Amino acid sequence: MTNLISRMISHISSLLKGLQVKSFLTVVLVGFLMLATNVGYGDNDKALGERVREQVQQNDSQRPKTIGEWNKEARETEGSPGERLQKIGEESAEAFKQFGSGYVEGAQKTASDVGDSAAQTGKDISNKVRR
Repeated sequence: MTNLISRMISHISSLLKGLQVKSFLTVVLVGFLMLATNVGYGDNDKALGERVREQVQQNDSQRPKTIGEWNKEARETEGSPGERLQKIGEESAEAFKQFGSGYVEGAQKTASDVGDSAAQTGKDISNKVRR
C-alpha cells in the first residue's frame, strides 16, 4: 500500500513538472490582463496626433517641417540648382545648430546629475565611516 501511494505521488509530481506550472500561470495571468484591460484606441490616436503637430509647429525655424513643405520648396527652386543648394546648406546649418543646442542642454543636465550623485555618494560614504 505504501509503495502504491509513493508511486502515485511521484507520478503526480512528475506530471506537474511536465506542465511547468509557473509558465502556465504566467500565460494565464497575461491572458487575463489582456482580456480585462479596456483601452479606447480611437481617442488616444487623435490626441497623440494633435500633440505631435503642436510640437512640430512650436519650433520657430524657417526650414521645412513636412515632406510636403520640402517638395514645395524644391518645386519653387526647380530651375536654379545653386539657389536650392544654398537653401539646403542654410537649413542644414540651422538643423545642426538646433541639434547642438539640444545636445549641450542634455550634456549639462547629465553633468549636473552626475555631480549630484557623486556628492550624495560622498555623503553616504562619510556617514558609513563615522559609524
